[in-house]
Amino acid sequence: MIHISRWLAALDAPEDAANNAAYRDLVARYTEPHRRYHDLRHLTEVLDGVDDLADEAADADAVRLAAWFHDAVYAAVAEISNEEASARLAERILPELGVSPSRAAEVARLVRLTEKHAAAEGDRNASVLFDADLAILAASPARYEEYARAVRAEYAAVPDDVFRPARADILSALLDSPTLYRTASARARFEEPARANMTAEIAALRS
Repeated sequence: MIHISRWLAALDAPEDAANNAAYRDLVARYTEPHRRYHDLRHLTEVLDGVDDLADEAADADAVRLAAWFHDAVYAAVAEISNEEASARLAERILPELGVSPSRAAEVARLVRLTEKHAAAEGDRNASVLFDADLAILAASPARYEEYARAVRAEYAAVPDDVFRPARADILSALLDSPTLYRTASARARFEEPARANMTAEIAALRS
């Protein structure tokens, strides 16, 4: 369980009924039974990553709030993307909690950007959020294997002969990028182990 203090610190707000209710709602979302990877553990790891890279953000608390909301809505089938739905949730909830309009808008913008992990060069907040979200790719081989199994479990309805080549293609496209990470700190620490993990998974998927 993520302690409420992390939520309140990102909000820069005291504990009260509204803030507590929002926290409980977000925790409930990340503990939905259909989630296998995009759960509280993932949220915790992304928040840890944001904290680790906070000095590279323009507004670290906006990035922390975006981390809280980035997978708040996670459904296999929906009329709009999960990222769009999560951003709309942030736009509704944050102003009710006293977050300034400019920061609430920035949080929603960042959440929307996670759909394609695409942002303009020099977008410091997006760079930190993206790198924190993708830090799992550079985890220890054992943790990476857990992550890969969890992703597969979230797509349990997809048969192997469809999932395996599709997953391999996604990873291969990522590997074709000049760099997986945007911040200098993440590149220095994560680039090499992430590429090794992904290369090994692709080989297993295609074997």
